[in-house]
Amino acid sequence: MSRFGDLEATIMRAVWSAQEPLRVRDVVAELRKGRDIAFNTVQTVMDNLFHKGWLKRAKEGRAYRYWAAASQEDYAAGLVEEALESAPDQAAVLSRLITRLPRDEIAELRAALDDAGRREKLP
Repeated sequence: MSRFGDLEATIMRAVWSAQEPLRVRDVVAELRKGRDIAFNTVQTVMDNLFHKGWLKRAKEGRAYRYWAAASQEDYAAGLVEEALESAPDQAAVLSRLITRLPRDEIAELRAALDDAGRREKLP
């Protein structure tokens, strides 16, 4: 799994934060709040993200509406998985990561681990 490029990441953040599927022009309007960018550039990158499986789309008139095929959490989890696969001691990496988390996130992690343990025990 490869990391998003800068523009891909910016587009995906816009899509993830949207409450409904977006047209390319919607994403362009959002991006132009912070930078000058060409419509065709955004359209090409969104088409690439669709072909890579990160975006889904449906035709609406002459345009497409796009939405995320996976959540931002799924993307981040994939990056963490990839990083762990390259580490000789995965437990040490996870331990260091956990020590950097705030207490409330450690409590959420503990609850998620407990939940995963309960699901493993189900027949």
